[in-house]
This record gives sequence, structure tokens and C-alpha cells, in this order.
Amino acid sequence: MKRLICLLASVFLFVFPAPAQTVRDSVARKSKKVLVREYKAMAAELDSLRALVDEYRERLRLDDSLRSDLIEIYEENEDKIAAGPQDDRQTDSLISLWYLHRQASKLHEGEGFDMDSIHFESDVPDSVYLKRLARMNSYITLPYNSKVRDYIILYSEKMPTRMQQMLGLSEFYFPIFEETFDRYGMPEELKYMAVIESALNPTAVSRANAKGMWQFMHNTARSYGLTINSYVDERLDPVKSADAAARYLRDAYKTFGDWNLAISSYNCGSGNVLKAIRRSGSRDFWDLYEFLPRETRGYVPAFVGAMYAFNYYKEHGMTPTLCSMPAHVDTIQVRQMLHFQQVSEVVGIPVETLRELNPQYIHDIVPGADKPYTLRIPFKYTGAFIDHEDSVYTHKAKELFSPATLENIKNAGSVEAERIVYKVKSGDYLGRIAARYHVSVSDIKRWNGLRSNNLRIGQRLVIYKKGYRPSSASTSSSGGNKPSSSSKPSSGSTGSSSAKSGEAQAVYVVKAGDTLYDIAKNYPGVSADNIMKFNGITSNKIHPGLKLRIPKP
Repeated sequence: MKRLICLLASVFLFVFPAPAQTVRDSVARKSKKVLVREYKAMAAELDSLRALVDEYRERLRLDDSLRSDLIEIYEENEDKIAAGPQDDRQTDSLISLWYLHRQASKLHEGEGFDMDSIHFESDVPDSVYLKRLARMNSYITLPYNSKVRDYIILYSEKMPTRMQQMLGLSEFYFPIFEETFDRYGMPEELKYMAVIESALNPTAVSRANAKGMWQFMHNTARSYGLTINSYVDERLDPVKSADAAARYLRDAYKTFGDWNLAISSYNCGSGNVLKAIRRSGSRDFWDLYEFLPRETRGYVPAFVGAMYAFNYYKEHGMTPTLCSMPAHVDTIQVRQMLHFQQVSEVVGIPVETLRELNPQYIHDIVPGADKPYTLRIPFKYTGAFIDHEDSVYTHKAKELFSPATLENIKNAGSVEAERIVYKVKSGDYLGRIAARYHVSVSDIKRWNGLRSNNLRIGQRLVIYKKGYRPSSASTSSSGGNKPSSSSKPSSGSTGSSSAKSGEAQAVYVVKAGDTLYDIAKNYPGVSADNIMKFNGITSNKIHPGLKLRIPKP
């Protein structure tokens, strides 16, 4: 805080200087060299102040988010006698939440900076950066200027925890991308685009509902041959989405003849790049810079910054985080309906491992009855799978693929393409959110069971796009307002209108470490999706102490 006060005092003196005559006399006595040096020092102090303000803003944002989640825990346990932790499970929930928010502050490193205005300082001189970039011998031209330098510092110094995690993940994913781009005769350096797009998270979902490691929108994904249906979303498949991204970039390069422009078009679309070319009269990225959408301007500098950090992380004292992905993977062609639970219980592969290797199967089901699909498993389990293949397919088949379960998945899939879940940010209000998604305020309130226009940071809102209009709030947000007493469901419900529409066979109290999938396994014929829909839950995040009503199959 003392540092902040000193910096503010310096800025005050800079903005409100001494009387004009005194300033003229002072300037007259100083050489141009001294004035330039003083100006640079003041600019550095202003940059430090900006960074400090950004840091405090991020702390406030995390505090608001933590406060929001704490309120959710109390609301979910409103049937308790008094506010505050009443048992060990709820106490564990609060402790876990505090820990997760501490971890989240590290996972969101690098996201709080306004890269259009901030300028970072580093002990590494420009000459070293230039030599290192040249030593990388990239097929793609790597520009260098103050903007690129800021992104180099961002990736190599300002986000060490995230970078080390990405370095660990890259050991598994980069060979897949390199093989893909090599197959199409394209530069392998394009693999670093996945770092910018998703931080190598295969299940990443953007605010605009782009999904996967390569952040494909629904229509673009389909146009490049990716399957999206009730069971499969190949945008989440690291292999197939990388292949689609390679084909998209190949087409973009044919259009522009320049990799920096092709990379930019991946972010904003070819149409926006062509428009920028017409306005600037040039095909050089830096001539187009001011004519590109704001979020696209930093895309090429970020690409260079990420590429630099991945090549010189050792020089910046970073080491890759150990990756949990198996070193060797085998593929199985599946021609029948297959559930991850069948594979896990017969062959012994943990369900979580199957999900990590096959994130495209959104309900843990490979729908091989429709057409052949690929299942990736750790190589060490290949022999066991082949030896017990018949048993795998028949194990609990009637229970896991009951008509009710399959019908629920089909219905959920038909709505999923239309629905997004929006997390409220600082400065948001219903009118702004409604305008962004071309819906009305009354629609958002109806879908989420809101009785007022008040929102809180971190609150999640369900929004239906493409003209889909459910007649009532069939799926309510976990951050929505509490229902009125007249519509309040029985004790143990989470407070959704859908939760009271059917009869429950049991009420389950969530324990530490539970997942919806694990809970569903205890009730034959009931899936995790069934539980989510029955309780009006829009996210698979659950807290210890939460009471879930289990539907009848």
C-alpha cells in the first residue's frame, strides 16, 4: 500500500506541476538527454502503477467470486437451522472452496492485463530477445517490436504456474499437432495457436460457445466435417479438431498467402481480414493492425510470445508440470454402444482416464451402433480389453442403455446446441447481456427464474439462442434468485422448478470427492444428466452438503 501511495504522489506531481514560470526555468536548465531520461522514468512508474491497479482489481474480482460462491453454498443448504456451517461436510465445502479460489488465482495468471495499454518491464534486453527469436529459425516470420515484447514477457514471466502446466500438457498434445500439420505440409509452429486459443484445454468453452482446444464455433466445425450430436462433440477431440484446424488454416493461407494473416483470420474470420486489407491497401500485418478487430490485433504478438516461452522456458526458470496423460496410447474401433463404466469395471481403466483421452464423448458413451467410433485407451490395457471384449459390451448393458436413459440423452442433445451458460462479470446488467445474445430481458428472467433485474458477479445465467424458447424456466441457473415460498420445492431440493415435476426415489447428500457420475452409479437406470435435469443443475460442479433428489428411472 505504501508503494501505491508513493506512486500516486509521483503521478500527482506529474499531472499538477509547479507554476508555469518555475517549470520553464527548470526545463531551461536541463538538457534534452536529462528530460528524456526523466520522461522514461516517469513512464516506467506509470506502467508500474497500472500493473498494481490491475493486480488489486483482480484481487477484488476473486473476492467477489468467492463471496458469490459462499452465498450459493448457504442457499443450497437453506433448510439448515441457521446460517453458517452446521456439520463437517459443509465446513469441508467452505475450506475446499477457499482452496480452489486460491488455485484459481494461479490458473488465471495473465488474464487480468489490458494488453492494449500495458507495457511490461524485464531485465532481458531487446538484443537477447532478437537473438533468441532468430535462433528459433521459424518458417513463419516472427516480427519483433514493443507489442511483441510485451507478449513475450507475459508468457515467459507473468504467468509461471499456467505456463508450467501447459508445458507439461504439451508433451502429450504437441506430437499429435506436429504429425497433423506435417501431414498437410504446413509449418509445425502452428501448434502454438492451441496455446493461445485454449491453454491446451480440450474441453474449453468460450463466452461465444466456441468449444475445444481449437475453439471451433458450431457451424464452422460442421463445415469442416466435425460430428456434433447428442453423444459426440468432435470439437473436443484433440486429434480430429487439430485436423480441422489444419484444413482451415490451409484454406486461409491459400486466400492470403501469408501465415500471419492466416493466423489472424483464425481469430476473427477471413471476412474481417479482407475488410482490413481493403481499408489499409496493404497485406502486411502491421499495416492492417489498426483496421483489425481489437481482440485480433494481439493474436500474432501472442503467437510469437507463446512460441518464445515454449522454446526458452528453461532460461526463465520454469519446468514442465508432470502430465497425468499416459505416455503411450492405443486406439480401439468401437462398433457397438459402449459406456466408459463398462470399460472401467471390466478392464480396470479409471473412468477419469477415459474421459481425459476421449473428451468428445460428452455422456461417457461411445455410440458405435450408428457408425464406427474410436476409443483411446492407455497402451498397457490393450491386451486386457481385447481378451475381455465380449464381456465389456454385455456388462450392465441393459442398465446403462435403458430406453429412458437414451431418450433423456437425445432430448438433452437437442437443446444443448441452442443453450449457453453465461457467467456474470463486473459491469454486466440484464440489458447488456440480452443485447449481446439478441434475446429479451424478460426471456432471460423467465429462463432463470429471476424475480428482479439484480445480478451478482459470478452468477450463471442460462441463455437460449437461435430462437429456441422454452415455455418456462425448465433449467434454472445455480446463481439465480431463490424461488418464492409458494413455489418452493420440498426440503432437499436445490430450488428448481424442474425438480418438483417428478417423484424422487431418494435424497442424496453430497460428500467430499463426489461427482455426479459417481452418484448416478449408485442408482441403476439413472444417469448424471438425469440428476442434473431433475434438480435443475446447469453445471456438474457440486458442493459437499448439497442435497440432490434422485429421480426414478
